[in-house]
Amino acid sequence: MLTLPEITRREVTPYLALRAQVSLPFDDQLPAILDRLFATVAEHGLTISGPLFFKHDLVVMPELEMEFGLPVDRLIDPRAADIVSAELPAGRYAEITWFGRYDPLITVNAVLIGWAAHMGLTFDSWPDGRGERFGCRLEIYHNSPGEEPEPEKWQTTVAIRLKE
Repeated sequence: MLTLPEITRREVTPYLALRAQVSLPFDDQLPAILDRLFATVAEHGLTISGPLFFKHDLVVMPELEMEFGLPVDRLIDPRAADIVSAELPAGRYAEITWFGRYDPLITVNAVLIGWAAHMGLTFDSWPDGRGERFGCRLEIYHNSPGEEPEPEKWQTTVAIRLKE
């Protein structure tokens, strides 16, 4: 099931993430990425304050520069170059939520992008020479197969920051 797109306001959110360059599909890389992310959170004694997200920084299909992140209670001084401690920016976001398996998420993103174009909205993004770079483009995973065995109840929100 797909919700209708909407415009929401998000507040500044501190987060910790692992930066990686991946190619679609990247399912085989996820276990190692997420294991390291959760280990880094534990190592620094951080408290997770929200759901896992994938932040799409640069899109050059099928290549992506991404951050695999978790909202946390505070920023840290990361010790590794591929660990990011930063803040998701506040602002207006175009959002849509999908309930179901992850396979259709490319289409869900396309629906949101098409809706925004139809509504005359402009994303906080710019051409980078190789592809499109985003100020903040998220896939937020509200639950997971480990928490919810029924795929039709998996909830994923796609949120893209709008230009102010």
